[in-house]
Amino acid sequence: MSLGGGGQGQQQLQQLSQELQAIDAEIEGIDAEIEEYRQEQRDIDDAKEALETLESGSTVQVPLGGGAYVRAEVADIDEIVVSLGGGYAAEQSQDDAATALDRKRDALDDRISGLQEEKAELESESQQLEQQAQQMQQQMQQQQMQQMQGMMGEEDEDE
Repeated sequence: MSLGGGGQGQQQLQQLSQELQAIDAEIEGIDAEIEEYRQEQRDIDDAKEALETLESGSTVQVPLGGGAYVRAEVADIDEIVVSLGGGYAAEQSQDDAATALDRKRDALDDRISGLQEEKAELESESQQLEQQAQQMQQQMQQQQMQQMQGMMGEEDEDE
């Protein structure tokens, strides 16, 4: 006598497992994206602090890339070049540059909030799938126990 019915349940469990893995991978991607945005925010905070503390004539280290820096003197602190996005930049006053940086930070806050909402939805979906998988496993175990008891009963009748 075979323990039938388990094959379909196993397939469903395997499918649930694959869905859970896909959701976990998506959550990891969202976490990485959130961390990138948070790093951008830290960079913006550093830039704002520099705008507030630097004065014309200050000596600064300007990154050249590859970990190399050059010392330079700030000629005019009221001539700040700010990236506008899309490869464009504009010269702005110190106050306007600070305002532009604040807008960028706020936009990053909005993106992070949206990603956190998306992550919460995925986590909720993941919990539901995990509960479903646990219920299926319990049902399969109960069926196996009942089948085993049925087989034991048949053996007792044969004796």
